[in-house]
Amino acid sequence: MLCVAAAIAREPVRFRQAAVVAQEPLAADVGAEVLRRGGNAVDAAVAVAFALAVTHPSAGNIGGGGFLLARFADGRATFIDFREMAPLAASRNMYVGPDGKATEDSLIGWRAAAVPGTVRGLEMAHRKYGSRPWAELLAPAIRLAAEGVTLSYAEARSICGAGARLGRFDESRRIFLKGGACFEPGEVLKQPELARTLERIARHGARDFYEGETARILAEEMKANGGLITLEDLRGYQAIEREPLKGSYRGYTILTAPPPSSGGIGILQMLGMLEGTGYEKHGAGSASSLHYIAEAMRRYFADRAEYLGDADFASVPIRGLLDPGYIATRRATIRADRATPSAELGAGRPRRESEDTTHFNVIDAQGNAVALTYTINNSYGNAVTVPRLGFLLNNEMDDFAAQPGKPNMFGLIQGEANAIAPRKRPLSAMTPTIAEKDGRLVMALGAPGGPRIISGVLQVLLHVIDFGMDIQQAVDQPRVHHQWMPDRLYHERGLSPDTLALLRQRGHELAEIYAVGSVEAILVEEPRVRAVADATTTGSNVTDRIRWLAAAQNGRSAGKASGY
Repeated sequence: MLCVAAAIAREPVRFRQAAVVAQEPLAADVGAEVLRRGGNAVDAAVAVAFALAVTHPSAGNIGGGGFLLARFADGRATFIDFREMAPLAASRNMYVGPDGKATEDSLIGWRAAAVPGTVRGLEMAHRKYGSRPWAELLAPAIRLAAEGVTLSYAEARSICGAGARLGRFDESRRIFLKGGACFEPGEVLKQPELARTLERIARHGARDFYEGETARILAEEMKANGGLITLEDLRGYQAIEREPLKGSYRGYTILTAPPPSSGGIGILQMLGMLEGTGYEKHGAGSASSLHYIAEAMRRYFADRAEYLGDADFASVPIRGLLDPGYIATRRATIRADRATPSAELGAGRPRRESEDTTHFNVIDAQGNAVALTYTINNSYGNAVTVPRLGFLLNNEMDDFAAQPGKPNMFGLIQGEANAIAPRKRPLSAMTPTIAEKDGRLVMALGAPGGPRIISGVLQVLLHVIDFGMDIQQAVDQPRVHHQWMPDRLYHERGLSPDTLALLRQRGHELAEIYAVGSVEAILVEEPRVRAVADATTTGSNVTDRIRWLAAAQNGRSAGKASGY
């Protein structure tokens, strides 16, 4: 028997065999029902992703894209890349105005949208690895869209907070702002146009979205509103199955995201830089350990700016960036007593070969695991809801380097490898990650949060592996983030004044921020599974968003706990 638990206690929720952790509770309920019907981890992931497109519109989507990392009970692993692609009409300088400055067109409005990949990617995952009927997995999302979702305080507040952007577009204003007024908590949000779109996808599969009626309407609305996506763009979109990146750290095997994600390379490179430094001897949260972590981040993000992009278009030196010798040279430049000014630190010279976002994890009773991160980039994407279709579009074109060498909306400096080109996928920070040890599944984790995703995932791994923390402690421990430029060490609240003072003495410029990612994690400690959602979930409070699914052994209930 399965049950769902919602709680605010800062203890992990322990279950016997299987768990799902997501940012929105109704979508996790959908995952519970799939597992009740005998679905596997991929089935549950597909159903949760479609449900989030209804219940969590700031990030859940069918108008965006993302990554799915899966590890199966027999040890096989795969990575499905359904990142958005630039339309054929895209060009390198399309967002540079006559004055040489970047326009807002990459952030808001129809021209900001890249070709969505979510529906194609979920269908590929289901076709290759799912077990339940496709239409069955979409049915809960269709019902939630048609009958309506009772908005929590957090969701109502989130939608209202985006009112200035959503209100610029008639359809978004009509659906999400009731024509001009904010929803109140407890009111019902109905999305009948989205329900009809999902019904067609349930009947006809991804073909409807990329070649059928949905594709036709989307292309018509794009043309009418000055957007770039055409039927040819939609027909040409393909999800890609790739090999996950694989590395080792202190006896653990780390499976993570390859390009066009920048996160997997970052995780493995920074782990490599930290290994052998003895940084962990100073203790979690100490100025010394945080200094080393920040300096590793600084060096990785400098490399990211120079080298990373879509490996199908640019020569990304993956092996060079992860080469132990190269990592050792980067490690050797870290001073124990002093921060390296970013202005004095550029990218290294590796050997070359010839954000808003949501994340969830699933581990089923058979030991299959899925870590899935997907996004429409900014919260509520480009703020455009497609008339007659009911879904929000992404503003993923801003994840390209609209002006190589200048910062994007996250302040990230990006290079020529990530310049805009037709059918190219923008560089991403999404970092679904799975850890195993001695051939046994240990952990699945990931986060939303733009470039801070990478830093958040890294530190939760370090907290578990190097500092021996329980998964709840690992997620709750205050985190830091450094992205090379601007030369600033961001930190969450909770570090001691003495620690902050010592970091300043080492030369770090400090800035407090609300969250370094919002990590969702499941830890397997046989015979139990422990599930954790981050209390710093963006735009919400933990009582509204934490929801776990459990499957108990021998059909016995794992219990249901809820608290507010």
